[in-house]
Amino acid sequence: MNDSERRRLVTRNTAEVVTDEELDDLLENDPTIYVGYAPTGEMHIGHFTTIRKLADFLRADLDVTVLIADLHAHLDDEKSPFELLDERTAYYREAIEGMVAAAGADPKEIEFVEGREFELDAEYSLELLRMAADTTISRVQRAGSEVVRQSENPKLGGLIYPLMQTLDIDALDADIAYGGIDQRGIYMLSRELFADRGDEPPVCVFAPLLAGLSGGKMSASDATSKVNLTDDANTVAEKLQGAYCPQGEVEDNGVLEYMDYLVFPILDERGESFEIERPDEYGGDLTYESYDELEADFVSGELHPQDLKNAAAGYVSSVIDPVRARIDADRLATAYPEKYE
Repeated sequence: MNDSERRRLVTRNTAEVVTDEELDDLLENDPTIYVGYAPTGEMHIGHFTTIRKLADFLRADLDVTVLIADLHAHLDDEKSPFELLDERTAYYREAIEGMVAAAGADPKEIEFVEGREFELDAEYSLELLRMAADTTISRVQRAGSEVVRQSENPKLGGLIYPLMQTLDIDALDADIAYGGIDQRGIYMLSRELFADRGDEPPVCVFAPLLAGLSGGKMSASDATSKVNLTDDANTVAEKLQGAYCPQGEVEDNGVLEYMDYLVFPILDERGESFEIERPDEYGGDLTYESYDELEADFVSGELHPQDLKNAAAGYVSSVIDPVRARIDADRLATAYPEKYE
């Protein structure tokens, strides 16, 4: 595979790369890439859109490491008690493996690491203290403003979180750091801290964040704004039917974003088309080979929101079906007793 094709796989369906030139240099060799997930709340389709990219990284012959950031979860979320971390870590790995497989890649090619495997080592702790001595509170708060919980009287754990994320990159020997665009502040701090120490900063690849089905930003606390990985076909259909999807509007349209960042990339790997069944009096059936074609018809009015929702529900459900089947219901209930008790 040539560098141009590797670059296409690494960068497609991303929000930003920092920097393009550095990425080009890395792809001349065999770079490593890492992504971290703190096992806090239950995973949903927003996670799927970022995890689907891991299949692209594997196809581009990158060495992929997934960090289950258990200590990060405990530091930043009071609803992630230490005694539940083992069960939540196991659930996250199970769900991530299911999503990677559903995207057409082999999860066995990914190296999974838990934070407690190395974040409690003496060398890591010493580096953390040294970094804390050189970094101001305001600098850390600014970097983590989109990720870490903010308050007038923040807990110390939330301030340590961004510094640990920087050290994770170093400890895992990652050339590339991958995450949602909400992680940008932390990774830009990481690049600065690497440079302060005279080290080569990581290249950063950012995934876009999906809009919620109810419009605006997806909310973990609003059940109607997202599709969960355990939702059955009827529940997916109900959520898509109630979604914000005004004719011709693309911005904050979660239904279109599901198509763009999840459904079409997976259909493309399968060599399949997106098909919409319509009665002849409403124009007959439609077939789309690419998301751009679908969006153009939606904007022009050729594709009605109701027809899009009807078809999208089936495709979204089919995409998450194998993930749902892989998740152990008993483990999920143990990991989130407040929800499934």
